[in-house]
Amino acid sequence: MRCATARARRLVLAASATLIAWPAGAQVCAGTPPPVAEDGRVLGHLPYGDAPPGELAAVPAGLAVNGCTLRREVLPDLERLLAAASASPAVGGRVLALSCHRSITRQGGVFCREPTADADTRAVSVAPPGHSEHATGYALDFAFRPRLNDCPDAEACVAATPAFRWLRANAPRYGFEMSFPVSNTQRVKWEPWHWRWVGTSASAPGAARARLLFATARRRFPASPGVDTAVTVAEVPAPPVYLSLPAFDPKARKRRRR
Repeated sequence: MRCATARARRLVLAASATLIAWPAGAQVCAGTPPPVAEDGRVLGHLPYGDAPPGELAAVPAGLAVNGCTLRREVLPDLERLLAAASASPAVGGRVLALSCHRSITRQGGVFCREPTADADTRAVSVAPPGHSEHATGYALDFAFRPRLNDCPDAEACVAATPAFRWLRANAPRYGFEMSFPVSNTQRVKWEPWHWRWVGTSASAPGAARARLLFATARRRFPASPGVDTAVTVAEVPAPPVYLSLPAFDPKARKRRRR
């Protein structure tokens, strides 16, 4: 087990030695720890460690539910996205940040809060500590207000709301992509509320770090919609008119026949 954990740590360091802290390994809940795969995954989830506290900043209070912190470089794009959603009549309300950075300790509590379920079952919807995108500071859950039909924030019924349809169509324009789409090959529960930030382009401040951290996930388990697949259609001018003809007059045609 010690060798497997060390191997996972080396994989994380190879991806980004200075960006994140050590992963938590596989020490989760009670009982026998689950194995660490050759690629560092635990129960299907890739290793991410934890974001340095000094690189996190609070999402403005009016834009979040119950408070959130993210990497500082995420905030400008997030604020632009939330402002655009608020101004769009198609949303029918507001899009807000709900659950942002989670420390390894907090993620452990989330993962282990259903002790009666086995680890494999829990991992379908919750990553084990050290293996959650939330710990990177680049991922968050979105909430839609007002709630429709009493739909909980973290349930698939949010996908039926106008706010989600707006988010799906527009979030990639602000550098966000949906990590766990329908029928994803990572076999993680479909999470229409969970999005990660990778920047609108690789040259955006902080985007290169985020893309490096999520490189394996983006290559092996593509997001949908994803930032790289977002297509911006430019306004194209109408084609020139080369010939202008008078309107057809059937009466005039009959007159000519006489």
